[in-house]
Amino acid sequence: MNEQTTLYRNRFLEQNPSLHPDDIEAFQFGADANYLATLVTTGQKTATCSAHVLYEIENEALPYVGQYAIVLDASDHPVAVIQTTEVTIQPMNQVPKEFALAEGEGDYTEWWNAHELFFTDLLKTYQLSFTEDMNLICERFKVVHHNLNLI
Repeated sequence: MNEQTTLYRNRFLEQNPSLHPDDIEAFQFGADANYLATLVTTGQKTATCSAHVLYEIENEALPYVGQYAIVLDASDHPVAVIQTTEVTIQPMNQVPKEFALAEGEGDYTEWWNAHELFFTDLLKTYQLSFTEDMNLICERFKVVHHNLNLI
């Protein structure tokens, strides 16, 4: 975490004293972090998904309901804190249209094409291939704090 993100996290923690600093991670969304961060702050993006297999490969804990995260733009500036409200695991070809639309990146076809390209490229770095029935971790979230310095 850079200094600006650490300061933002600490300010959020002061307002939420029951939380511990380790309870909040920071990350950028997908291939176009600025665009996706804007979708989050405007309320157009309330869901995201990731490849389940990568959690296994990286021995990373799965997301969970109640989890907090700081959303970063492409310059690693914090734009908001989100809280996970739902987590499901499902094959990509069974992701409901309503979930795809909640990702805020266009209609279902646009969502499918963008995610197929993203996962194909990402999985290649692990010597894995994209499949239409690969399991995704599907998360819904809500914005619980905006970084008013950036909005």
